[in-house]
Amino acid sequence: MQCRQKLDAVFREELQARKMYKECDDLMSGLMQMKDEHGKKLSDEEVVHNIISLVIAGYESTTIAIMWAVYHLAKSPVVLAKLRDENVAMSKSKGGSTSMGLMITHDDIPKMKYTAKVVEETIQMANIAPMVHRVTNKDVEYRGYTIPKGWAVLVWLTSVHTDPNYYQDPLSFNPDRWDEPAKPGTYQVFGGGPRICAGNMLARLQVTIILHHLCVGYEWELINPDAQINYLPHPRPVDGAAMTFRKLST
Repeated sequence: MQCRQKLDAVFREELQARKMYKECDDLMSGLMQMKDEHGKKLSDEEVVHNIISLVIAGYESTTIAIMWAVYHLAKSPVVLAKLRDENVAMSKSKGGSTSMGLMITHDDIPKMKYTAKVVEETIQMANIAPMVHRVTNKDVEYRGYTIPKGWAVLVWLTSVHTDPNYYQDPLSFNPDRWDEPAKPGTYQVFGGGPRICAGNMLARLQVTIILHHLCVGYEWELINPDAQINYLPHPRPVDGAAMTFRKLST
């Protein structure tokens, strides 16, 4: 909350500056010019709120996903070895060494099949967004209960992603489960339909890039592999997943 207050102050100052003398072609300026169907612009409060929400969603969710990827790989040496083999081969194919490859490009990503499975398994197990919030637009009958129109409904997605009816041994880190697609409706890590997270492909790309450079250039281990997990507001080990890293020799 303190960080949010600091962000609020920074963006409000920038907003006022733009009203006076600054013109920019970016998201904030776009929000300042946006109008609804009645021609009404967003208030200053709404502009700042939208900017902060995007900053938090785009930063925290991705960093948590990366943390869980490295965490699970530290506990899964067989998976890490297969991931490293694929990425070292990719690095060598681009003329790099085993510890300092050239930057992978957009064209390389589709070739990294096992890496893609590691990314999907990480996102599925991390449950970065553990729930979705919806409001009923009509009375809904569910298992003998009536959810009245206008009620808020929280869908706890973690329970879906850890349900053995949908995922075999769901608490094990097993990228090979993605040799087959998930059953429809059971993979909701980014939501679904018209409200699916707009950053879903960017998140996958960011995790892919950092895993490539980490597994090609470094090895690591958890300092407290048996640390307890806190689940709210986002799941993470109580020690922040403290690790030691060592650079691989060439």
